[in-house]
Amino acid sequence: MTLTVTVLGATGSIGRSTTDLLTQHDGRFRVGALVGGKDAAALAELARELRADFAALADEGAGPALRQALSGSGIANGAGESAVLEAVAREADIVVAAVSGAAGLRPTHAALRLGRTVALANKESLVCAGHAFMRDAARYKARLLPVDSEHNALAQALGDGRVSDVAKMTITASGGPFRTWTRERIAAATPQEAAAHPTWSMGMKINIDSASLMNKGLELIEAHHLFAIEPDRLDVIVHPQSIVHGLVHWRDGAVTAGLAMPDMRVPIAHCLGLGDRLKIARGRNLDLAAAGSLTFEPADEARFPCLAIARAALAEGGAAPTVMNAANEIAVAAFIRGEIAFYGIADLVERACAHFTGTYRDAPADVDEALAIDAHVRAWSAETLSRRREEV
Repeated sequence: MTLTVTVLGATGSIGRSTTDLLTQHDGRFRVGALVGGKDAAALAELARELRADFAALADEGAGPALRQALSGSGIANGAGESAVLEAVAREADIVVAAVSGAAGLRPTHAALRLGRTVALANKESLVCAGHAFMRDAARYKARLLPVDSEHNALAQALGDGRVSDVAKMTITASGGPFRTWTRERIAAATPQEAAAHPTWSMGMKINIDSASLMNKGLELIEAHHLFAIEPDRLDVIVHPQSIVHGLVHWRDGAVTAGLAMPDMRVPIAHCLGLGDRLKIARGRNLDLAAAGSLTFEPADEARFPCLAIARAALAEGGAAPTVMNAANEIAVAAFIRGEIAFYGIADLVERACAHFTGTYRDAPADVDEALAIDAHVRAWSAETLSRRREEV
């Protein structure tokens, strides 16, 4: 049976890995719709290659360029939020939700409301509105499959086991480019140094989140919602080789783990296969003898305070993760522009979490509320940074 796939965020790193797999298994899948951000040329090239039925860009201003690039192809296309939602509304067996950041909430939730099988790579959906997403997944009988390598590994390691039998779930971190750096050296790091991830290439923002370990904090929140597991049964360990991606510690002392080479096509293939195992061309098979040794070390929250901030937000619950994520997106953008130092990211996020404590106590009831909180926190964060620049 041929499965129809829609890819949200098709031109990003996860989207590219997904479309590579779709190309390899052309007879198994057909592409219903592809959604990109603003790169008309890249999206048009993918749409033609994959013979997509529909292509949409989130940036409405890029619509004319997309129409021109797809002229004569017969591929329907559009731009702007309505076009993105049209892409989501088209029939699909699997929707790969790989739009980065809070921008992915609305289209991902729209797919969920249609009862689709959603391969979830947009962690912010669960960070910003996890309660609403999981509630609505159950309400609309949608199926959420984790694409993040850590959560996919946990799902595979858990298997048919019961979360009630789990003592702890652990996700791994490579440690990022600053794993062995002193705090003083990290404080002087440039955006280029922070984005130079030793294992993964995930785009500037996500690479910087990995350097600060905020990415691991976001993943703890995501795991809390995906597996309905309490925060005190979640942990992070640094594993530089990025071969072990997640571990399930059982109450009897046994541990099961998900291992694979660091290749995002592995968890994506697991989701696309819907229970079947897809062969990955040009994939690297794991050879433990060649790897030689696997090492582990605790995460240092003194040098990487973003992880501690995320843990605190998870423990506080309510809208604290929503606030934290919004402030982090503003802070990372300011760091990339050279307006703040690396530790200025943690400083702004911590300030935002403290400022909004008591303002937003309850978890967002729906996506609209989550995005309203997100907009408020972003505005406050940008204004705070502006005032600080004026004071200097």
